[in-house]
Amino acid sequence: MSLRLKIHLIVAALVTLFLAAMIALHLGNLRDAVREEVVAANRVAHQLLNRTVLVGASEGTPAMALYLQGLGRVRSNEITLVDGEGRELYRSPPSPYKAGRDAPDWFERLVVPGPSEQSIAFPNGKMVVRADASRAAVDAWDQFLELGATALLLLLVVNAVVYWVVGRTVEPFGQIVKALGRIEAGHLEERLPPLAGTEAASIGAAFNRMVVGLRERLEAERRALAAESELSDRRELARWIDRHLEQERRLIARELHDELGQSVTAIRSLALSVAQRTAEHDPQASQAASVIADESSRLYDAMHGLIPRLAPLVLDAFGLADAMRDLVERTRASQPGAAVELQVSLGDARLGTEAALALYRAAQEGLTNALRHGQASHMSVSLKAEDDGARLDVRDDGRGLAPDWVARTEEDGGHYGLRWLAERVEALGGSLHIGNIEPRGAQLRVWMPFTPALEGTA
Repeated sequence: MSLRLKIHLIVAALVTLFLAAMIALHLGNLRDAVREEVVAANRVAHQLLNRTVLVGASEGTPAMALYLQGLGRVRSNEITLVDGEGRELYRSPPSPYKAGRDAPDWFERLVVPGPSEQSIAFPNGKMVVRADASRAAVDAWDQFLELGATALLLLLVVNAVVYWVVGRTVEPFGQIVKALGRIEAGHLEERLPPLAGTEAASIGAAFNRMVVGLRERLEAERRALAAESELSDRRELARWIDRHLEQERRLIARELHDELGQSVTAIRSLALSVAQRTAEHDPQASQAASVIADESSRLYDAMHGLIPRLAPLVLDAFGLADAMRDLVERTRASQPGAAVELQVSLGDARLGTEAALALYRAAQEGLTNALRHGQASHMSVSLKAEDDGARLDVRDDGRGLAPDWVARTEEDGGHYGLRWLAERVEALGGSLHIGNIEPRGAQLRVWMPFTPALEGTA
């Protein structure tokens, strides 16, 4: 049901109730008027005839009948004359006023008072005076019809005017509904013109502001989705590149260890053999061979120092716990002035290859930053298994992080290792946190969930 129809029905109901109340009030007035007229006429007729009977009773009933015939009909009364034996000598003639017409029975029951009859007895007869309200009821019925016709016409006119006025009033709301439908259909360019009426104008202005805000929000969401999709694609690409880089690092590390390492060892062995054979008869050749052997030894040592940085082969061969021990031992060897503690309690926990490698790289990054940037002299590495994952803590007693290190990192693009490590850990479902600790130093904390191994376990 439309708002226009609702308002129209409400107004029509109120007008109908008002007219019904007026008609009911008028019916009450008509009933009182009819009763007053009939009762008064009956009393006057009774008093008049009573005095006439007293005067003319001695002349007998025939004379009384002649008198009544000459009197004719008395308004709102019916007079009957009977003799002593009960025979009717006279009855009032029917009223010529609105002859042949009568009010409906239900209407007469509403407005006509109860029957009223008075008798006047005299010798040899009796006169009966009855109240007759039929003509008064007809008059009341005509007035009621006139009032009803007027009320009906008024009701029709008022409803027509109200329907037209309400239609003009709620017309802006129809425009608003149509505009909302177009918005629902996706036409976000829809705008409402200035609408008539204070409320409609306010709604129209709010609607236009809503559409503008909706377009801006949808555009922002579209851009956010596009950026999120692009970021997801970039992260996926970065993970793909990272996996292939790790694979290439492993291949290079294995080639260095297996092929180049053996070749350098063979060169050193041959050089030492040449140096021994030519030591007596060709000192220059022996010295050159010794130089080659020394350079081969240094090359071998440099190559072995490079292999763990490329790929922790011990991680593939012996697992994460041994790889951590190897990392700590190499750090102690390369930094004699720094103390490094290690606690590993993985138990029977099994980590996926990528998760184990991420924890190893996190420990490697934490130790490197503590030594390079924090100037730490004491470091501790803790790797423990929890209910649903493994937690790594790397703590140091160095200078710690600057208060604005995050902002500076975003401005100058530094700390690539930490950003790369954070993305890698988050991609595997883990979390990374880094911050300062009291009284001094920094802490790197990584939590990694247990995942099934894709390329072996550690």
